[in-house]
Amino acid sequence: MNSDLFDIEEELKKLPAKPGVYIMHDEDDNIIYVGKAVILKNRVRSYFRSSTKKTVKISQMVKHIAWFEYVVTDSELEALVLENNLIKENQPKYNTMLKDDKTYPYIKVTVADDFPRIVMTRKVIKDNAKYFGPFTSSEAVKETIELLRRLYRIRTCRINIDVSDEKARGERKCLYYHMGQCLAPCDGLTGKEEYGKNVDAVLDFLNGNHKQVVMELTEKMQQASDEMDYEHAMLYRDLIDSIRKVSEKQKITDTAGENRDVIAIARAQDSVIVQMFFIRGGKITGREHYYMKHDVEETTEDILSAFLMQFYMGAPYIPKEILLPCVPSGAELIEEWMCTQNGSKVALIVPQKGMKEKLVALAEENAKIKLDRDLEKIKRNREKTKGAVEEIESILNLPDIHRMEAYDISNISGFESVGSMVVYEEGKPKPNEYRKFKIKSVQGPDDYASMKEVLTRRFEHGLSEREDDMPGKFSKFPDLILMDGGRGQVNVCEEVLNSLRLDIPVCGMVKDDNHRTRGLYYKNVELPISRSSEGFHLITRIQDEAHRFAITFHRKLRGKQQVHSVLDDIAGIGPKRRKALMKSFESLDQIRGATVEQLREVEGFNLAAAQSVYDHFHK
Repeated sequence: MNSDLFDIEEELKKLPAKPGVYIMHDEDDNIIYVGKAVILKNRVRSYFRSSTKKTVKISQMVKHIAWFEYVVTDSELEALVLENNLIKENQPKYNTMLKDDKTYPYIKVTVADDFPRIVMTRKVIKDNAKYFGPFTSSEAVKETIELLRRLYRIRTCRINIDVSDEKARGERKCLYYHMGQCLAPCDGLTGKEEYGKNVDAVLDFLNGNHKQVVMELTEKMQQASDEMDYEHAMLYRDLIDSIRKVSEKQKITDTAGENRDVIAIARAQDSVIVQMFFIRGGKITGREHYYMKHDVEETTEDILSAFLMQFYMGAPYIPKEILLPCVPSGAELIEEWMCTQNGSKVALIVPQKGMKEKLVALAEENAKIKLDRDLEKIKRNREKTKGAVEEIESILNLPDIHRMEAYDISNISGFESVGSMVVYEEGKPKPNEYRKFKIKSVQGPDDYASMKEVLTRRFEHGLSEREDDMPGKFSKFPDLILMDGGRGQVNVCEEVLNSLRLDIPVCGMVKDDNHRTRGLYYKNVELPISRSSEGFHLITRIQDEAHRFAITFHRKLRGKQQVHSVLDDIAGIGPKRRKALMKSFESLDQIRGATVEQLREVEGFNLAAAQSVYDHFHK
């Protein structure tokens, strides 16, 4: 939407007195905040009233609102769900956000099958299978599944077993059967009843009953040893050791055998860590910590509320109890949503005494330990990124540098000249927003002319996207442009910007005689920068990254050109077949090593063409 045509005061008058979700946009059409309201009219208007007390974050956010939109819902619960979906999808700058987006492994037993399998999965669906988890370590899950397959000889294959198919008998059993790791139900060597007993034992094991299995294996080990069958005795011993390792990873927490999640929060300065324990069947099956992006003025109750919604939205499983350190904001609404999501009652509990209270305290202690360890690391990372940007802001006397773009040209004597654009936001690289340019209008090694073409194409494309109100890969403009060089490159950039009537600061990254960064060229003055500062290190990283990205692209084009020139010499291979070869094989070496049969599989190739290519490389 064109924000110039949006009259905020007029639109505020149109707001309905209904529940819903409101979406705030900045002048670049980015979604910067999403919120829910019981009454949209009252909530959205409050942002623009000078009498309303606001946090620093909200005050800052309001300054950047260019326009807003809203969605009316039937209830506050619907608004809660829609709000969370929009937050997760758009990652608004001013919302409290769960930084981690992890999926956890589960052990799945396909009990609905005639001959069930045991597999690892990261999705829990309603398919009548039994799920165990979540676990935080996929390696531990794989070890457990491997152990159970060895113990109970459960099949690994996906074939559809038809025990009535007599023709397949004697032909299906695979290597796992001969290794003693499968009962071969596919070959009719075991029936549903016998196989089912082993599956029941698997389920019993996954429910935590390890003692009985260890006792049975110990007896077998002793018997094999008495009979001097030491090979089998060692096998049983190894299985017992594996079971003990799996058991040790599951700490007993209570005797009730309940499923619950335990959540605690640790805060310090502007950092928040949420610690979770996953308890399944009375055992801690895993623990994990999460970082939250938040406002320092927000309450722990608000942060906890945001975490619960974002973590459990789309989660494959919600336990019946979630133990918490305090009552989250909107607890009743969150409980109602969880019950509808889970299909059964979910309770948010703040325990005051007993084992449950100790579990929350334990989680809180772990969260504090993790936060203490990370604070120094967080501080160092901030100094390298945002802190470094602030240094550059200070040197250039420029406020609010969020996005920086750097450009470089690469060629060898003018051959296949290319340009690169790298992007850094808040001092961090954004590789998905890097762009490459193949120089079209310049012949020979003219870096200035090549740079002029790159910058012109980049910003003309961006202006076109903005004019069409269609955000694309060039529509976001930088707060600062960094040029790989001094006065000359800066002048080229400023010439392009002036011709397009764009006002963007341009700074040159000046190098010394040893090709090392020595300072910044800005507004016709070379500004010194301390080589020990984080700002200097960031400038160097950006400069090196622009250079690396350009050279990588140039090498790729050179490689293709070399392949193309070699293929020119092959009889019977014209432009279309050359293109098909280069599309089918990644390198000249792969084409050289291909057989006639492999070459015939290339689109447009007959036997004669394939033979011609093969003969060319094997004369």
